Amino acid sequence: MVSINNLSVQFGGESLFDHVSFIINDKDRIGLVGKNGAGKSTLLKIIKGLQKADEGDIIVPEACSIGYLPQEMELHSERSVVEEAMNAFTEVVQLEERIARFEKEIGERSDYESDSYHKLIRKHSEALERYHLVGGQAVHVNIEKVLTGLGFEREEFTRMMTTFSSGWQMRVEIAKILLQQHDVILLDEPTNHLDIDSIQWLEEFLANYKGAVVLVSHDRAFLDNVTKRSIEISMGKVYDYKANYSEYVLMREERMESQLATHNNQQRQIRQIERFVERFRSKATKAKQVQSRIKLLDKIDLVEVDMVDESGIRFRFPPAPHSGKIILEGKSINKDYPQKRVLNDLSFTVIKEDRIAFVGKNGEGKTTLSKVINGLVDYTGELKFGHNVVIGYYAQNQSDYLDPEKTVFKTIDDIAVGDIRTRIKGILGGFLFSGDDIEKKVKVLSGGEKSRLSLAKLLLTPANLLILDEPTNHLDMRSKDVLKSALLQYNGTLIIVSHDRDFLQGLTNRVFEFRHGTVKEYLGDIYDFLEQRRLRTLNELNAAQQKTLDQGEGDQVSQNKLDWEKRRESEKEIRKVKNQITKSESEIERLETEIRLKEGMLGTPEKFQQQIQDGSLYKSYEDVKNALAREMKRWEELNYELDILEG
Repeated sequence: MVSINNLSVQFGGESLFDHVSFIINDKDRIGLVGKNGAGKSTLLKIIKGLQKADEGDIIVPEACSIGYLPQEMELHSERSVVEEAMNAFTEVVQLEERIARFEKEIGERSDYESDSYHKLIRKHSEALERYHLVGGQAVHVNIEKVLTGLGFEREEFTRMMTTFSSGWQMRVEIAKILLQQHDVILLDEPTNHLDIDSIQWLEEFLANYKGAVVLVSHDRAFLDNVTKRSIEISMGKVYDYKANYSEYVLMREERMESQLATHNNQQRQIRQIERFVERFRSKATKAKQVQSRIKLLDKIDLVEVDMVDESGIRFRFPPAPHSGKIILEGKSINKDYPQKRVLNDLSFTVIKEDRIAFVGKNGEGKTTLSKVINGLVDYTGELKFGHNVVIGYYAQNQSDYLDPEKTVFKTIDDIAVGDIRTRIKGILGGFLFSGDDIEKKVKVLSGGEKSRLSLAKLLLTPANLLILDEPTNHLDMRSKDVLKSALLQYNGTLIIVSHDRDFLQGLTNRVFEFRHGTVKEYLGDIYDFLEQRRLRTLNELNAAQQKTLDQGEGDQVSQNKLDWEKRRESEKEIRKVKNQITKSESEIERLETEIRLKEGMLGTPEKFQQQIQDGSLYKSYEDVKNALAREMKRWEELNYELDILEG
């Protein structure tokens, strides 16, 4: 249990927190919510002990360990992916080195009756016992499970960290936090670095995590699927709700409505009393009643309505210029980088008013194809645009395209033309830049402010093809909702790269999934895609389609029968995997028993001198340990497969 007591923090002359208190209980799943700048990240740093509060304290039990993942980190690892992940297990690494050193020395010695030999054997046994106690035998299996869940291929485990982008390196940092099994983990925007597959895996992992989880995220679906408690930070205060994000929003509205109704009733009562006092104050016959009402006024405990910060961006995209029916055609598009081919023989067509989502793992080509369409990278193949296509592009690293030395106003003024120049301040005001803010230089802006400024630039040139690469990064919930509303009203063609399921829901009618250099198209929005892909993973979709084809177009299979066939096939697969898991568990028990037997033999060398001298005992001991590691790995893979099947 971690206790936050009367915490106060001043920032820039204003109160960020004003005597806030709450408790993090064992196994809590807490979402910290509030607009950008409310203090969510600051609060996590204070809980971790990286920053001091002006007043109040954080009480952390002595045995409680806290893990913390910041939004951004400076990463300079010279290790491989798996070596960096092993840094989460410092004690295990040290034990493995000690055990290997002991076993090497044991194999080289023959003074089996000496005290030093027996002391060496005892140290070896103690190290082995400690190794098993801290779960050392499962460390490599757990590392593989977590790294795979976060999107790494097995062949990438031995690649150097420096060969990966910062986003992929951050995934290794996430893996280390998860593997260390802290009592409390604090995660600040973990989904910024993940794709949809990895986000869904992380949701499942956190739902079953043994400790408490406190996270900051602007991914509504992620919050809903992980958290069971929401702590809102607003105007220096905190409001605690035993609910996930969507439920919290409803409960907050109900609380505000109830407070307002009570406040209004109380104000009416006060006005009535004040009118009575004013009317009869000078009449002696009413003096007693007047005094009674004055005392009543003094005793009234005023009901205050909690202030809510309602500020948020507001804008609409300008009408799209007229274009032809065909917006874009790509034929045999290829793009190679030194390490791999990212786009392999892609062919696709984009029709007027299409709304397409690009999804898939990071590094699979979503951003690359966006840049190809915008003419920012070279490629081979043919790309043809339709009549009068005008592109509006928002890059994932859009802030890199802003001049850091220009002011906010100058950034917009330099590209505004015609009548729109007279409305620059109004446009900037819609994106929360007002007063002195418009004279700030770009280099001092926060990530959220740079994102808002980049969105403002999009409004200056009407486009009929919008290509947005991760536009919701750094935007708070309210700003994301405004952006989504503007995109729903936009009458042009849209291509959007995003991993935010809630943001994408209802926004697109086609999904392009990027995988291994190719693109597979799905009709519908993001949740239609996820359902179709889930069926494909279980081989149910193909089976259902094949059954329909085999029976001919005229022979319609009833939906009930089709569902029954799917369930039967799925249940058959589940039974098969469960049987394999049972057999694997029996084999693990057998191997563990054999390891204990051989450790006992190593502990009594006088009885097994011949086997120790010829090295056969050590060899068989290592063989059994390796067999156990392989079987543990197989058991993890089978359980992962079962999780997918049971869905």
